[in-house]
Amino acid sequence: MLKIYKRIIDSKRLTQLLILFSFLVTFAVIRIITNLQKIGLVLNPSANSLLHIHHLVPGIILIIFSGYIGLSFWVTHKTRRLMAILFGIGAALTIDEFALWLYLKDVYWEKLGRTSIDAVIYTVIILSIIFVLSEIHDHEWIKRVARRRKQ
Repeated sequence: MLKIYKRIIDSKRLTQLLILFSFLVTFAVIRIITNLQKIGLVLNPSANSLLHIHHLVPGIILIIFSGYIGLSFWVTHKTRRLMAILFGIGAALTIDEFALWLYLKDVYWEKLGRTSIDAVIYTVIILSIIFVLSEIHDHEWIKRVARRRKQ
């Protein structure tokens, strides 16, 4: 287990993994919270308010902030990793409300709201494919397979 942890930490792809992991965790958490709000187990602060701020708004702010800082301070590993996590969180908050962008109305709990779930699935698939392709392109994956076959 320690060997796998060290391999991930030393990986050139750690930022990609952090984005993917934080995206998935945030999506799961936001869906749990919104479902709990819908059934009344968690307070929805904007339910009786004139102003309803959808969670895509802080998501967009996080994407802009983390993208800019992450690119500006790319050589600083801690900053890059933190910004990768914030970027994944912002992306999840934003993509989870994809149907709102597409239909320009709040359809989160309607049948059309399924579009957001589809967008999340497509995003995870695309991020995973990019991760695998970048691993193959680096030839590290091929070298590891070749080493295992020789043993």
